[in-house]
Amino acid sequence: MKFKSNLLAFLLFAGISTVSFSQTKTKTDVNKDIDVVRVYEQVVEEGYGTPFIYKELANAYYFKSEYNKALLWFEKLFKAEKSSDPEILQRYKQALKAVKSSQSSKAVVKN
Repeated sequence: MKFKSNLLAFLLFAGISTVSFSQTKTKTDVNKDIDVVRVYEQVVEEGYGTPFIYKELANAYYFKSEYNKALLWFEKLFKAEKSSDPEILQRYKQALKAVKSSQSSKAVVKN
């Protein structure tokens, strides 16, 4: 008798948990497939560039290790406004160093 009640309790618990897990809905993030860099570049091409957008593009390319593109956006940012943010200045300096070392290593390979 005790075995039957334990089996019944287990089956009841398993059934309830299966039903409750099967009814949970997964939320889909519709923005995860959007490339923000492409959207910002398109906004700039349309003539709506702002210092905020330049900063976001510069940071995005900096962290992707695409330093030539990062330098382009850093320079546009500095033309649009004087930035005194030490992080931005440090990233700009690091991007300059990376581009210079890349160019000098290419020159060594050519010789």
